[in-house]
Amino acid sequence: MKNGILILAGVLAMTFVSCKEDASKKVKEESVDMAAERDAKNTEFPVMTFAETEFDFGTINEGDVVDHTFKFTNTGKAPLVIVNAKGSCGCTVPSYSKDPIAPGETGELLVKFNSNGKPNQQNKQVTITANTEAGKEIIKIKALVTPKAKPVSGTPVSE
Repeated sequence: MKNGILILAGVLAMTFVSCKEDASKKVKEESVDMAAERDAKNTEFPVMTFAETEFDFGTINEGDVVDHTFKFTNTGKAPLVIVNAKGSCGCTVPSYSKDPIAPGETGELLVKFNSNGKPNQQNKQVTITANTEAGKEIIKIKALVTPKAKPVSGTPVSE
């Protein structure tokens, strides 16, 4: 019990003694200048400027797998890094480069759409997570999918 009280008293004494110094005196002026310069650069973001943000495949047959390449340019002042790209469902699969895209350079994002089991009008989107100011960009695809012909029941199948 005595040892516990002594340890507690020691910890309290150290806490009070260590808080006597003024923390503002420890800050170096060059560190403040470097932080200000760093924060000023944080206003420079990459910008994804797409040639088109929507694409219409038109009328396709159910079961067709179609793709389209969305082209974009980094019109910002910092390298563009795409962190992730995800389709709104499993039938829409994007592919993209993991390499940074320098300001002024172009990039591509391939979107594949599998229409199997997706009859009628389809509207899908791909959400792109990148280091842009907004953090997320969206591109869209659409297609009118003609359903597969279903066999009429009771009709014999000819061979």
